[in-house]
Amino acid sequence: MMEGVSHEVCSLAGTWKLAKLIALYDDNGISIEGHVDGWFTDDTPKRFEAYGWNVIRDVDGHDVDAVDRAIAAAKAQSAKPTLICCKTVIGKGSPNKAGTHDVHGAPLGKDEVAATRAALGITGGPFEVPQEARAAWDARAPGNARQTEWNNRFSAYRKAYPELAAEFERRLKKELRADYAAKSAEALQAIVDKGETIATRKSSQNAITALAPLVPEFLGGSADLAPSNLTHWKGCREILPASIDQGGNSIHYGVREFGMAAIMNGAVLHGGFRPFGGTFLMFSEYARNAIRMAALMKINPIYVFTHDSIGVGEDGPTHQPIEQTATLRMMPNLDVWRPCDAVEAFVAWQIALEHRETPTALILTRQNLAHQTRDAGEIAAIRKGGYVLKDCASAPKAVIIATGSEVALAVAAQQTLAAKGIAVRVVSMPSPFLFEQQDAAYRNDVLPRGIPRVAVEAGVSGYWRQYVGLEGAVVGIDRFGESGPAAQVFEFLGVTADKVVEAVEGVIAG
Repeated sequence: MMEGVSHEVCSLAGTWKLAKLIALYDDNGISIEGHVDGWFTDDTPKRFEAYGWNVIRDVDGHDVDAVDRAIAAAKAQSAKPTLICCKTVIGKGSPNKAGTHDVHGAPLGKDEVAATRAALGITGGPFEVPQEARAAWDARAPGNARQTEWNNRFSAYRKAYPELAAEFERRLKKELRADYAAKSAEALQAIVDKGETIATRKSSQNAITALAPLVPEFLGGSADLAPSNLTHWKGCREILPASIDQGGNSIHYGVREFGMAAIMNGAVLHGGFRPFGGTFLMFSEYARNAIRMAALMKINPIYVFTHDSIGVGEDGPTHQPIEQTATLRMMPNLDVWRPCDAVEAFVAWQIALEHRETPTALILTRQNLAHQTRDAGEIAAIRKGGYVLKDCASAPKAVIIATGSEVALAVAAQQTLAAKGIAVRVVSMPSPFLFEQQDAAYRNDVLPRGIPRVAVEAGVSGYWRQYVGLEGAVVGIDRFGESGPAAQVFEFLGVTADKVVEAVEGVIAG
């Protein structure tokens, strides 16, 4: 109850009037450090009443019948979520440690186990479960009966509504529609043909709009930033308290980044939905624990993180991500994409939807990014996470690795160097996560051994040392940003095509 996420999600549950939600509050007055009255004096029942919850107070948490009556009372109303406040004694039955923090997270110890067994009248051996307790907890027979009833009901439903039943089963299996691959490929080709110079946050919205008819299980939303994250799409239906029974597919989470990410996890675990949620990349910090849990649980929500760098300009250093992209990449089983244009952004969405056991973070710009021309092979190679975007006619003397808005700087630097007679290769690496999953032959083909490398990204430089080595160079930012027009901030902090040229000439010279 002390942690912030409980405030975020419980406030929203009250607003949504989620009457099927019943929470039991184990109020034992103890935390790891001892009695909580020195650091937690909230009137929790009043707090939840203020959220709009139905609150049932002063239930004896050790009285099974009392708890059962409270649950029945909660189910009897259909207007609000319910909090059942259960008074309990932590470690009840332990003669010397009951009601203390000593039983919060530590074993009782041999002597206290013996004393507790004696106090509770337990005479059986270790791990022997009394038949009375075993019978009370054995739900196999009623569970099998309920499963059989469900199977029979769904079999009848399938006969009556075969198409709806097939769609229901597809969603629960986390499978994409049979026409997804072909139609999403058509949508990608349309984006290639259009060749727009737009912000990748807008490219993301275009991708959502194109893919939504193919993914009717989309459940979008934003932490109060939809006009900036561009997570609304044509045809989306907002979920609002007054019409929640009518459904929808776009959630107003309010300013609740942690709560949004946690709710997305719950939607995936429930099954049948493909949730995505947006906020500024800087505010991903608030959601970090829920993102980590998604990666750990091997589930596949999609995070839309916009305003990805010093490119946000006048918003200043509080809103300019520096280390966020790199630290997200360091999280195991999180696929982080930083696309350089609309084409890479669409492929990023395709891959995100195809992931079954991996969450995806899309790192997107506010400012416009130039379209990069590619042949069919280069477009296909985007799926590998890193690929040769612009090669040179002769053997390269250096390789420039770039992501996102800095790919255009790398391409401009390549042209300047070519005019000086220096041949370099430009590698776009929107997803190091996927690049590292390619075989060694492919990775070595893209980044040949023995050729100096320079990485450029508007963020911390340390992440890229694994690719450029100590002898290579990184054009990055190892300090906080500045407030000002974006172009001037890039110039002031040295993230420019000229600086890339200098870095390449430096690594070649050794």
